[in-house]
Formats: sequence, C-alpha cells, structure tokens
Amino acid sequence: MWWIYALLSAVFASLTAIFAKLGVSSISSNLATAIRTVVILLIAWAVVLAKGETKELATLSRQGLVFLVISGVTTGLSWLFYFKAMQLGKVSQVAPVDKLSVALTIVLSVIFLNEALTIKTAIGAVLIIAGTLVLIW
Repeated sequence: MWWIYALLSAVFASLTAIFAKLGVSSISSNLATAIRTVVILLIAWAVVLAKGETKELATLSRQGLVFLVISGVTTGLSWLFYFKAMQLGKVSQVAPVDKLSVALTIVLSVIFLNEALTIKTAIGAVLIIAGTLVLIW
C-alpha cells in the first residue's frame, strides 16, 4: 500500500512544480512560499482534526518533537530555495535537480539510520544522479 501513497506524492509533487512556476511569476518567491505554507498548514490541521488525531500530541516525546521541529526548519528552507529556483529557472531543470534529494537521502539514510545499501539501491541512486545531469546540461 505504501507505493500508492508514494505514487500520489510524486503526482502532486509534479503538479506542485508546475503551479509553483505559475505562482511565482508576479510576486517574490518568499511571499509565494509563505502563502503556500499557510495553505498546507490549514490542510494538514483539517485532516488531523477530522481524523481525531490530536490526542496523539500527549504521547509525543521531547526527542520526537525536536526532530519534527528540525524537519520543519529544513522543509521551510527547502521550499524557500525551491521557489527561488523556480522563479529564476526552467521547471524542467529545477525539478530534476530538486529530486537529487532522493539520491542524497539514500546516502544519508545509510550514514545516519544504518539502512543497508543494496546494489539495486546504489545503482538507482547513480541513475538518478546521471539522469539529473543529462537533464540540466
């Protein structure tokens, strides 16, 4: 079932790139990111409230909260840079470079999470990097 959610994520990430490019054409990339963030905030809390998941806040550990805050900071920085890149560059070049995060995540998951690096995963990461280089040059 996870792959269905991952595929939906990819579809919506693709649409995000197209709509981001259209959205930043007449305003600053920082303002565009701020507007997008408010929309995401409202949607995320609406889902949590609708599913009755607020009770889980009581079980959130301090460590879990710290890592979620750090993740939020890195997400925010990623979005700010992404929107600026979208404003300045072509979607067909910015999006693939942004997806280098997949290969970088594979490397970081091996280093920090002790995940196994299989030959299949390594080849996939190398192909992602190679494909990105082909698209940007």
